[in-house]
Amino acid sequence: MKNAVVLLSGGMDSAVVVAIAREQGFAVHALSVRYGQRHTSELDAAARVASTLGAAAHKTVHVDLRSIGGSALTDDIDVPEAGGPGIPVTYVPARNTIMLSVALGWAEVLGANDIFCGVNAVDYSGYPDCRPEFIQAFEVLANVATKAGVEGAGLRIQAPLLRMSKADIVREGVRLGVDFAQTVSCYQADDQGRACGHCDACRLRAAGFADAGVPDPTHYV
Repeated sequence: MKNAVVLLSGGMDSAVVVAIAREQGFAVHALSVRYGQRHTSELDAAARVASTLGAAAHKTVHVDLRSIGGSALTDDIDVPEAGGPGIPVTYVPARNTIMLSVALGWAEVLGANDIFCGVNAVDYSGYPDCRPEFIQAFEVLANVATKAGVEGAGLRIQAPLLRMSKADIVREGVRLGVDFAQTVSCYQADDQGRACGHCDACRLRAAGFADAGVPDPTHYV
């Protein structure tokens, strides 16, 4: 089996991506990042998902983004209960760039040519690092900045959910046997992983299940 690094946050999207990579025949090396997020129960969820979906390996890397703040997820800023115009305060500066960079390093060590991530540009919060342009640009960077890119077979950044609606993601997860009850998406989930039901992540998640006609298994406070 070919190795692949899959970014695994513990949320529903990244869980589906793990299942997709497994279906494509990859040995999944799941990578989670403890970046100073306030909702650390998602990391517990990531461990559950990696185990249940048969990841070949799972590691958590520590990066202290709380030291620079600037986001409601890493700083003492209230998480808004409804989306508004512009990029919301839940955007974490450079988060996906940093996470993909760490994944890129591990991929080189493993000899993996494929890195999977769960970014989505359809039903999302408008984050700039979830757009197709970002994925394309990072893949170019990966192949310029690494030994594997310059001397090897090249590196691919795979974002299979990029143009899927949340309902389509739910349906794909159901088809692949993903247990969404194990996942945590809420921006302010409690220590037990129970969701607030009001933040943007909760709103998008709930709408996805409703639109897909699938019962919502989320554990709410």
